[in-house]
Amino acid sequence: MTTTDSPSVLVVDDEEPLVELYARYLASRYTVQTATSGKQAVELADDSLDVVLLDRRMPQMSGDKVLRALREEGVTAQVAMLTAVEPKASIVEMPFDDYRLKPVDKADLLGLVEVLVERNEYDKQSQEFFALAAKRATLQTAGKTDTEKYEELTEQLEETREHIDTSLDKVGAEAAFADLAADD
Repeated sequence: MTTTDSPSVLVVDDEEPLVELYARYLASRYTVQTATSGKQAVELADDSLDVVLLDRRMPQMSGDKVLRALREEGVTAQVAMLTAVEPKASIVEMPFDDYRLKPVDKADLLGLVEVLVERNEYDKQSQEFFALAAKRATLQTAGKTDTEKYEELTEQLEETREHIDTSLDKVGAEAAFADLAADD
């Protein structure tokens, strides 16, 4: 998270009017940077970012390539793909945290960014769980549930949920024993 008072959001889309609109929506709550090309997005991205809103279909450098470049550079910000590209099963392999089809109105955009900022506070396993759940929900909404990748995603989601449940059970048991030890 940034060292400023408000979380930092990078809005990336080749449509400048849309970038400006999203920036206006977000400016009262967040520190907003904008980029109208993939190259510019990669240049601006650093560890101070909390959220990246990224279009998939851009000239020269697609959002998919930008996403890969950000992850290769170690950018850990939550990334939401905001796009007109209908999702396919191949999104399972993409390292994003949420996927939304355009158009996205102000309330949806603010809600999305708020959730992603909150997820930054979660441990890695919980972040992974929510990213997997978002991918599954995206594929369900698109009617793309009859693929092997969807089945693998569902299995991975359940495994992650089981790990989280086990961790929570362990923490609960440890807390209970700590309370008992304190009573002695």
